[in-house]
Amino acid sequence: MTKKITLIGAGPAGSLLSTFLAKRGFQVEIYERRPDMRRVQISAGRSINLAISTRGIHALQEAGLWETINKIAVPMKGRMMHSVKGELAFQPYGKDETEVIYAVSRAELNKALMTEAEKQPGVTIYFSERCTGMDFKTGDVRLRNETTGQERVIKCETVIGTDGSASAIRTDMLKVGRFNFSQEYLEHGYKELTIPPGSNGAFQVEKNALHIWPRHTYMLIALPNFDGSFGCIFFFPFEGEESFANLDTEAKVLDFFKTQFPDAIPLMPDLTKEFFVNPTGSMVTIRCNPWHVNEKALLIGDAAHAIVPFFGQGVNCAFEGCIQVAALIDQYNTDWEKIFSEFEKMRKINTDAIAELALENFIEMRDRVADPKFLFKKKVEHALEKKYPDLFVPKYSMVTFHRLPCSVALSRGRIQDRILSELCGSIEQIEDLDWRKAEQLIKRELIPLQTP
Repeated sequence: MTKKITLIGAGPAGSLLSTFLAKRGFQVEIYERRPDMRRVQISAGRSINLAISTRGIHALQEAGLWETINKIAVPMKGRMMHSVKGELAFQPYGKDETEVIYAVSRAELNKALMTEAEKQPGVTIYFSERCTGMDFKTGDVRLRNETTGQERVIKCETVIGTDGSASAIRTDMLKVGRFNFSQEYLEHGYKELTIPPGSNGAFQVEKNALHIWPRHTYMLIALPNFDGSFGCIFFFPFEGEESFANLDTEAKVLDFFKTQFPDAIPLMPDLTKEFFVNPTGSMVTIRCNPWHVNEKALLIGDAAHAIVPFFGQGVNCAFEGCIQVAALIDQYNTDWEKIFSEFEKMRKINTDAIAELALENFIEMRDRVADPKFLFKKKVEHALEKKYPDLFVPKYSMVTFHRLPCSVALSRGRIQDRILSELCGSIEQIEDLDWRKAEQLIKRELIPLQTP
């Protein structure tokens, strides 16, 4: 029975998983296609900022790493909405100040997790080693050194693909047969921008908030960094009248931002430089199955279930997967076929659910958060949560501040949306809420769903 595991990819998921595995006595070798970002200035990956919430925090706590990561994270208590006129409106995430999410630089998170992984006995990370494929019969993994171009083959007993949405392990799984795969790209792309720190490293806007400039079909967001800067992401259509295709000169970019995001312009001195230097990224939802080939290989994280970033759950979902793999090892030792099949059975329904929730939240963030009817529904939602805290938990809170399965959050959330629509349809102020009807609906629709 093998006590050696090969991971492909030293991103956040691979680094955290290696820590869990090492603590269980495994020798772990990680092959990472990029150079060591702690020594070489490189891009951190799909996004410059991540949001860590309850699911991710729990996994980091179980690995003994949350205290380390918390030192480089900034708590966000809610959304700060910016209107075209520059008016600000704060929308808290949860029912109180204990329900917050944490912004962290993806690069700093990855560096910290790699450093902690390498402190574990038996963990070795090999950098600039790109996996180009795997033979699932022999266990041979093909590698190409990105510096020298040298190619080689290593023989592996158990491989876990933590190599992201462009997974080389998943690509070769497609060739095995009876492998289902789909990818769905958004019509929107994204551009990474920056709000630098002010004088003496001060935050130029409210520190403890996710800033959103919602403009119906597109938006700008900004997440705080520990150094006083904000990592900004501009989500915009690829094509059309208002699109990346049409913002093709510095003058057009400046004119557009001055019109749509006038209060952001003074905060972004390098806007036009960053706009044309930084690439325009795409966003994809990937679904596939099975996630494993016998006892030989498993996919985890974005390699198995890449999602769009609009619920802030990508890294949390990957970390939750790491802790569940560890729990299954505790249960089944090194019965990899059992571990891999059970992992997929318990995870796929929930990763499919968070993929749907993330797509829904994109529409909410860019459009509905500025709609008075939506905001009124939110007030009613929080009032119902306050009165029925064990029955009516907002969908966002179920996903972000609880560890309920995401499939449960999706199904309960849709029922609660129907309840809210029925209660709010003919009223405009919370004083007119029919509490008797609310109680009847909640007891009829939600109590039968309670876990015995």
